Amino acid sequence: MHHDCKRLRICHNRNEEAWLIDSTQSLRYAQARAASAGPDVSHVLPGLGGEPYGKEYYQALLQEQEERHLSRAASLKRQIAQLKQELQEMNDKLKTLQEKKESPGPQGLVDGKDQEPSDLLEFLHSQIDKAEVSTGARIPSEYALVPFESFTTTKVYQLEMGLTRHPEEKPVRKDRRDELVEVIEAGLDVINNPDEEDGQEDDMPMQRQTFTESHFVEGLYRTERDKGTLYELYFAKENSHEFRHVTLFRPFGPLMKVRSTSVDTASTIINIIVPLSGRTEAFVQFLHNFREVCILQDKRVHLTVVYFGEEGLQEVKSSLQKMSSEESFTNYTLIPVDEEFSRGRGLDIGAHAWTKGSDVLMFFCDVDIYFTLEFLSTCRLNTTPGKRVFYPVVFSLYNPSIVYGNLELLPPIEHQLIHKKDAGFWRDFGFGMTCQYRSDFLNIGGFDLEVKGWGVEDVHLYRKYLRSDLIVMRTPVSGLFHLWHEKLCADELTPEQYRMCIQSKAMNEASHSHLGMLVFREEIENHLRKQAYKTQSRAED
Repeated sequence: MHHDCKRLRICHNRNEEAWLIDSTQSLRYAQARAASAGPDVSHVLPGLGGEPYGKEYYQALLQEQEERHLSRAASLKRQIAQLKQELQEMNDKLKTLQEKKESPGPQGLVDGKDQEPSDLLEFLHSQIDKAEVSTGARIPSEYALVPFESFTTTKVYQLEMGLTRHPEEKPVRKDRRDELVEVIEAGLDVINNPDEEDGQEDDMPMQRQTFTESHFVEGLYRTERDKGTLYELYFAKENSHEFRHVTLFRPFGPLMKVRSTSVDTASTIINIIVPLSGRTEAFVQFLHNFREVCILQDKRVHLTVVYFGEEGLQEVKSSLQKMSSEESFTNYTLIPVDEEFSRGRGLDIGAHAWTKGSDVLMFFCDVDIYFTLEFLSTCRLNTTPGKRVFYPVVFSLYNPSIVYGNLELLPPIEHQLIHKKDAGFWRDFGFGMTCQYRSDFLNIGGFDLEVKGWGVEDVHLYRKYLRSDLIVMRTPVSGLFHLWHEKLCADELTPEQYRMCIQSKAMNEASHSHLGMLVFREEIENHLRKQAYKTQSRAED
């Protein structure tokens, strides 16, 4: 018993917590967004800039979003009822176990696979075995995976926003705030007071160092209703490439340490693979971001550009050569391909073209992606060859001409990178941006090269990983943005691809509140004219 207590290392004795989402609030979206900060221009008309769509188009988009919210609210109510039932069953089970433990007489005399655990610690430890902590679980579809949410000491980045929560927010609720503080403190206690079994991934002992809250880099967490909450915490000293990785698990009860390891990313090269056809102006913007983050700061990145077609190829080649000359940067590869564009085909070519060793960490990227230095660390920390692949959720920015339509000039891109409801949304239906090792990509079979066009090949690859023994890490990432650009859905797409493209195009345009401002623009203008007339009349009187 004493040995089990030490092995499980129960950090705190806390009552079971039920995280229930309040889904009973009405869909009055304007009231919900009034609490949000940032680029709030709901009281001014967005500049349309020659917008070709009519009132019916935006009304259809509003109706679609309202139906989606109503469906989500109904789903949440069903989940809440199920969660309450499961929590009641868990309470009954723990109460029974406690009564058995306290009752006199012999215990554990009955053998059988269905026997209830005779010890509370044994039961809690079994929760770790059932959770996806050490090995991946085979998952039937992309919708069955429970994604992580990420957090720092001051912010939480979350997918489930409901009607009042925001994509980025401070943990205002006391239970959420206390929980994250407790987890960080528990992680610090683990690495500052290591056990004998704590070490690096290759079982090498760690040098003892003292870490504080200021050394906390980022954390991920997710809750599975029938198991508990898993926490992945990362700490690092300033200007160090060596990270301390602590995994904690709360099995609907006390917090339990799973492992504490040291992760050295100093020699981890990332091969950023970008398939491209045309879009030369966007590529210039991408290279500006790449130069600032990868060349001047990170310095551990290789760039592979797979270019389809002849038109624009010379411009892309000149841009790369100019960057190489100005920055003395040679870690790039340009692969011209005389074929019809296929994203999956381009990424497959880029993955196979690697010649600087047998394995490398790859980041499948698009030309419209803007990433930060912190994202590159997140990419490295959440991938392990043969064990974990990383599928970050990108924050997709809305049409800036609508978001900032009240301004004479659009702000620079760097100032548009904010996590607000009216600025963008978590692109949780997209699986194109991913970090994974080349060996895992080849072993899983790569992309389905029979699929051409928009979107589907990414989902096929994602499903392969879900059905494998690898752990799929899925979480919103604060340092990864999709820049808005006009979408064109080609007639050659299949019905499924075309529907996905149109859905993405509609969601990319603007927030619910801004679409409402566009639909009711004429009504608002009439109101403003009436108010101006009344004000003028009073002044004349």
